[in-house]
Amino acid sequence: MIKVNTMSAAIKFNREDVSEKAKNLYWEKGYHATSMRNLQDVINMHPGSIYAAFGSKDKLFIESLNRYAADDAKRLADCIEQQDTVLAGLKHFIHTVIVVNKATTPSGMCMIVKTIAELTQNDSPELLAHATEILEGIEASFATLFAQAIDSGEVSAEKNPIELARYLQIQIIGLRTYAQITSDDAAVEKYIDDIFKNIV
Repeated sequence: MIKVNTMSAAIKFNREDVSEKAKNLYWEKGYHATSMRNLQDVINMHPGSIYAAFGSKDKLFIESLNRYAADDAKRLADCIEQQDTVLAGLKHFIHTVIVVNKATTPSGMCMIVKTIAELTQNDSPELLAHATEILEGIEASFATLFAQAIDSGEVSAEKNPIELARYLQIQIIGLRTYAQITSDDAAVEKYIDDIFKNIV
Protein backbone atom coordinates (compact mmCIF):
# COMPACT_ATOMS: atom_id res chain seq x y z
CA MET A 1 0.00 0.00 0.00
CA ILE A 2 1.28 3.47 -0.89
CA LYS A 3 1.80 5.67 2.13
CA VAL A 4 0.55 9.21 1.66
CA ASN A 5 2.36 11.96 3.52
CA THR A 6 -0.37 14.26 4.78
CA MET A 7 2.00 16.83 6.26
CA SER A 8 2.10 20.11 4.38
CA ALA A 9 5.39 20.98 2.81
CA ALA A 10 7.25 23.68 4.66
CA ILE A 11 7.14 27.05 3.05
CA LYS A 12 10.63 27.70 1.77
CA PHE A 13 11.50 31.35 1.57
CA ASN A 14 13.91 33.85 3.01
CA ARG A 15 11.82 36.00 5.34
CA GLU A 16 14.44 38.75 5.48
CA ASP A 17 14.55 38.99 1.69
CA VAL A 18 10.76 38.94 1.37
CA SER A 19 10.32 41.61 4.07
CA GLU A 20 12.90 43.84 2.40
CA LYS A 21 11.29 43.54 -1.04
CA ALA A 22 7.80 44.08 0.38
CA LYS A 23 9.02 47.12 2.33
CA ASN A 24 10.47 48.72 -0.77
CA LEU A 25 7.33 48.01 -2.80
CA TYR A 26 4.97 49.44 -0.16
CA TRP A 27 7.32 52.40 0.34
CA GLU A 28 7.29 53.17 -3.38
CA LYS A 29 3.60 52.62 -4.19
CA GLY A 30 1.86 53.10 -0.85
CA TYR A 31 -0.52 50.72 0.90
CA HIS A 32 -3.63 51.09 -1.26
CA ALA A 33 -1.82 51.13 -4.61
CA THR A 34 0.02 47.90 -3.81
CA SER A 35 -2.10 45.00 -5.03
CA MET A 36 -1.73 41.37 -4.13
CA ARG A 37 -0.58 40.83 -7.71
CA ASN A 38 2.17 43.44 -7.20
CA LEU A 39 3.31 41.60 -4.10
CA GLN A 40 3.29 38.25 -5.89
CA ASP A 41 5.47 39.59 -8.68
CA VAL A 42 7.98 41.32 -6.40
CA ILE A 43 8.40 38.76 -3.62
CA ASN A 44 7.82 35.72 -5.87
CA MET A 45 5.22 34.07 -3.63
CA HIS A 46 1.70 32.89 -4.40
CA PRO A 47 -1.21 34.39 -2.40
CA GLY A 48 -1.65 31.17 -0.42
CA SER A 49 2.01 31.21 0.60
CA ILE A 50 1.83 34.89 1.54
CA TYR A 51 -1.16 34.28 3.79
CA ALA A 52 0.41 31.17 5.29
CA ALA A 53 3.65 33.00 6.08
CA PHE A 54 2.34 36.40 7.16
CA GLY A 55 -1.37 35.95 7.91
CA SER A 56 -2.65 38.72 5.63
CA LYS A 57 -1.65 41.58 3.37
CA ASP A 58 -2.09 43.94 6.34
CA LYS A 59 0.25 41.89 8.53
CA LEU A 60 2.88 41.86 5.79
CA PHE A 61 2.47 45.64 5.57
CA ILE A 62 2.97 45.97 9.33
CA GLU A 63 6.10 43.82 9.12
CA SER A 64 7.31 46.08 6.32
CA LEU A 65 6.71 49.19 8.45
CA ASN A 66 8.54 47.57 11.36
CA ARG A 67 11.46 46.71 9.12
CA TYR A 68 11.63 50.28 7.85
CA ALA A 69 11.57 51.59 11.43
CA ALA A 70 14.29 49.15 12.51
CA ASP A 71 16.49 50.12 9.56
CA ASP A 72 16.00 53.81 10.36
CA ALA A 73 16.79 53.27 14.05
CA LYS A 74 19.99 51.42 13.15
CA ARG A 75 20.99 54.20 10.75
CA LEU A 76 20.42 56.79 13.47
CA ALA A 77 22.44 54.79 16.01
CA ASP A 78 25.28 54.31 13.51
CA CYS A 79 25.37 58.02 12.67
CA ILE A 80 25.51 58.97 16.36
CA GLU A 81 28.30 56.45 16.98
CA GLN A 82 30.36 57.75 14.04
CA GLN A 83 30.45 61.31 15.34
CA ASP A 84 32.03 62.94 18.39
CA THR A 85 28.87 64.72 19.56
CA VAL A 86 25.15 64.03 19.57
CA LEU A 87 24.36 67.06 17.42
CA ALA A 88 27.00 66.08 14.88
CA GLY A 89 25.49 62.59 14.79
CA LEU A 90 21.98 63.94 14.25
CA LYS A 91 23.22 66.23 11.50
CA HIS A 92 25.02 63.32 9.85
CA PHE A 93 21.81 61.28 10.06
CA ILE A 94 19.73 63.98 8.40
CA HIS A 95 22.36 64.50 5.70
CA THR A 96 22.42 60.75 5.01
CA VAL A 97 18.65 60.39 4.82
CA ILE A 98 17.91 63.53 2.82
CA VAL A 99 20.96 64.05 0.60
CA VAL A 100 23.04 60.87 0.36
CA ASN A 101 20.15 58.42 -0.03
CA LYS A 102 17.98 60.73 -2.15
CA ALA A 103 18.48 58.89 -5.43
CA THR A 104 18.49 55.32 -4.10
CA THR A 105 15.37 55.09 -1.94
CA PRO A 106 12.02 53.90 -3.36
CA SER A 107 10.39 57.19 -2.33
CA GLY A 108 11.65 60.57 -1.19
CA MET A 109 9.13 60.60 1.63
CA CYS A 110 9.61 58.78 4.91
CA MET A 111 7.62 55.54 4.60
CA ILE A 112 5.95 56.13 7.96
CA VAL A 113 4.92 59.70 7.10
CA LYS A 114 3.73 58.56 3.67
CA THR A 115 1.60 55.87 5.32
CA ILE A 116 0.05 58.30 7.81
CA ALA A 117 -0.73 60.73 4.97
CA GLU A 118 -2.42 57.98 2.97
CA LEU A 119 -4.47 56.10 5.55
CA THR A 120 -7.58 57.28 7.38
CA GLN A 121 -9.42 56.27 10.53
CA ASN A 122 -12.23 54.94 8.35
CA ASP A 123 -10.37 52.60 6.02
CA SER A 124 -7.39 51.39 8.06
CA PRO A 125 -7.55 52.45 11.72
CA GLU A 126 -5.21 49.72 12.98
CA LEU A 127 -2.56 50.39 10.34
CA LEU A 128 -2.83 54.13 10.91
CA ALA A 129 -2.45 53.66 14.66
CA HIS A 130 0.60 51.44 14.15
CA ALA A 131 2.31 53.92 11.83
CA THR A 132 1.53 56.78 14.21
CA GLU A 133 3.01 54.81 17.10
CA ILE A 134 6.22 54.27 15.12
CA LEU A 135 6.49 57.98 14.32
CA GLU A 136 5.99 58.82 17.99
CA GLY A 137 8.76 56.35 18.82
CA ILE A 138 11.14 58.09 16.43
CA GLU A 139 10.33 61.41 18.06
CA ALA A 140 10.96 59.89 21.48
CA SER A 141 14.37 58.69 20.28
CA PHE A 142 15.21 62.24 19.20
CA ALA A 143 14.07 63.56 22.59
CA THR A 144 16.37 61.10 24.37
CA LEU A 145 19.30 62.23 22.25
CA PHE A 146 18.54 65.89 22.88
CA ALA A 147 18.39 65.20 26.61
CA GLN A 148 21.89 63.73 26.34
CA ALA A 149 23.04 66.78 24.37
CA ILE A 150 21.67 69.06 27.08
CA ASP A 151 23.40 67.03 29.80
CA SER A 152 26.70 67.24 27.96
CA GLY A 153 26.42 70.99 27.41
CA GLU A 154 25.98 70.83 23.64
CA VAL A 155 22.54 72.39 23.94
CA SER A 156 21.34 75.04 26.36
CA ALA A 157 19.83 73.69 29.57
CA GLU A 158 16.93 76.06 28.98
CA LYS A 159 15.84 74.01 25.97
CA ASN A 160 13.14 71.33 26.23
CA PRO A 161 14.24 68.02 24.63
CA ILE A 162 10.67 67.06 23.72
CA GLU A 163 10.08 70.36 21.94
CA LEU A 164 13.42 70.04 20.17
CA ALA A 165 12.50 66.53 19.03
CA ARG A 166 9.19 67.76 17.61
CA TYR A 167 10.94 70.63 15.88
CA LEU A 168 13.50 68.28 14.34
CA GLN A 169 10.80 65.85 13.22
CA ILE A 170 8.86 68.62 11.49
CA GLN A 171 11.98 69.97 9.78
CA ILE A 172 13.01 66.54 8.50
CA ILE A 173 9.56 65.83 7.07
CA GLY A 174 9.43 69.16 5.29
CA LEU A 175 13.00 69.10 4.04
CA ARG A 176 12.70 65.57 2.66
CA THR A 177 9.74 66.73 0.59
CA TYR A 178 11.56 69.85 -0.59
CA ALA A 179 14.65 67.83 -1.52
CA GLN A 180 12.55 65.86 -4.02
CA ILE A 181 11.60 68.95 -6.01
CA THR A 182 15.00 70.62 -6.20
CA SER A 183 18.34 69.68 -7.67
CA ASP A 184 20.08 72.29 -5.53
CA ASP A 185 21.77 70.11 -2.92
CA ALA A 186 23.73 73.12 -1.65
CA ALA A 187 20.47 74.80 -0.67
CA VAL A 188 19.32 71.65 1.12
CA GLU A 189 22.64 71.50 2.99
CA LYS A 190 22.20 75.13 4.05
CA TYR A 191 18.73 74.39 5.42
CA ILE A 192 20.16 71.45 7.37
CA ASP A 193 22.73 73.81 8.88
CA ASP A 194 19.95 76.27 9.73
CA ILE A 195 18.07 73.57 11.65
CA PHE A 196 20.95 73.17 14.06
CA LYS A 197 21.55 76.89 14.40
CA ASN A 198 18.03 77.12 15.79
CA ILE A 199 18.56 74.18 18.12
CA VAL A 200 21.61 75.33 20.08
